[in-house]
Amino acid sequence: MEFVLAIILIAAAAVVGIVGGFFIGTVHRKKVAEAEIGSAEQEAKRIVSEAIKTADAKKKEAVLEGKDELHRLRHENEKEMADRRKEVQRQERRIQQKEETLDKKLDNLEHKEEKVSKKMKEAEERLEEIESLKKSQFEMLERISGYTAEQAKAYLLSQLENELAHEKSAKIMEYEQQLKDEADAKARNIISLAIQRLAADQAAEATVSVVPLPNDEMKGRIIGREGRNIRAIENLTGVDLIIDDTPEAITLSSFEPVRREIARIALEKLISDGRIHPARIEEMVDKARREVEATIKREGERAVIETGVNGLHPELVKLLGRLRYRTSYGQNVLNHSLEVAYLAGIVASELGIDPTVAKRAGLLHDIGKALDHEIEGSHIEIGVDVARKYKESDAVIHAIHAHHGDVEAKTVVACIVQAADAISAARPGARRENLENYIKRLQKLEEVASSFDGVERCFAIQAGREIRIMVKPEIVNDDRMVSLAREICKKIESDLEYPGQIKVNIIRESRAIDFAK
Repeated sequence: MEFVLAIILIAAAAVVGIVGGFFIGTVHRKKVAEAEIGSAEQEAKRIVSEAIKTADAKKKEAVLEGKDELHRLRHENEKEMADRRKEVQRQERRIQQKEETLDKKLDNLEHKEEKVSKKMKEAEERLEEIESLKKSQFEMLERISGYTAEQAKAYLLSQLENELAHEKSAKIMEYEQQLKDEADAKARNIISLAIQRLAADQAAEATVSVVPLPNDEMKGRIIGREGRNIRAIENLTGVDLIIDDTPEAITLSSFEPVRREIARIALEKLISDGRIHPARIEEMVDKARREVEATIKREGERAVIETGVNGLHPELVKLLGRLRYRTSYGQNVLNHSLEVAYLAGIVASELGIDPTVAKRAGLLHDIGKALDHEIEGSHIEIGVDVARKYKESDAVIHAIHAHHGDVEAKTVVACIVQAADAISAARPGARRENLENYIKRLQKLEEVASSFDGVERCFAIQAGREIRIMVKPEIVNDDRMVSLAREICKKIESDLEYPGQIKVNIIRESRAIDFAK
């Protein structure tokens, strides 16, 4: 019991101690807090006091700085105003100097204008004096010479024109002769070299249109019963068979050379075979057509290989082969085209030009003759259309178009092809011409020369290679002869077709005849 009481007392004592300690602690903390609050108030007062002092100091400093800045700005402004005032004064002085200079110049200008006006007046007076003197001199000259001013002017101009015409004609003759000599020498050298280097056959090939027969009985077999065989041949080949009194021969007539060749080969095979009837005729015509087509292809390829012309369209190669059976004035056109290609290549090489285009143009220049029996138009127009169709170059097309002078030759290649074509056609034995056409050409040449005023007589000589013209001396003087020869040449070139060139030779003769009695 005592132990419990002791524990209770101890517990009570502890509680009292704790309460007392808490109270004592509370009182102590209160005192401490009050002491801290008092010190904080004093610190706050001190801080506020210091802040007020600092603010006053800053305020005084800001006021001083403002005053300094205001003073500085006022000083700068005054300085700038002083500078501007000096600049204005300087500009005023410059303007004043310029005004003074301008016044001096105006005074000088007025003085010069007075001098110029005075001189102009003096010049006008002298000009009037000169005009009057000139007029009096003209009147004196007119009185002395007996000519008016216009008449004298016309006389001087006529004399001057005569002198100029004479000098011009003399110069033209001199230059023409010089250029002609140089050109003739060079052309003669090139052409002779080209002809020497070209080994061409001199015999012209003629078209064969006569088929020989072993005997005259074969004519009846070819005609057949009621003419069925000859009708079959004509219908299949498109060629007319002329069977007349000519012994052991049949004539084939057709404007198309390939058809005529097919008919000739087929007829020779039928004659050799001996079996002649419509079925056999059809078989032989087909076989002959295949042979001719193979020959055409082979001849075209041969021409291309021999000339070295590459890249030709296959249709152009075939057309070249067709020229194997085409003749012109007795000259085989394929051989002529090969010859022109060789000549054009040689001439182009001598002139320092690439011979490839020249040979190509020379080979194709007569390509239209392969189709001129089938298509309307000249062989030149047909050739141009064909070359354009198969994408030939403009140089080749122009050379084809210009090789007979239908259009003016504008390229060197076209001129070379013209020359090569003339050489090939004009060489001896190349072409034949009947007597009637030859006489007509000479007559036409003489008619062209006789159509000009002042021509008295004219004669075509040297097989039409030269025209000799006699002129009337009272109408055509020496100066007029030069221009007349040129005019006659131009008319011959425009009106006539001829191979090579024609020499125009004008002769003027003055004679004085009298009789002693």
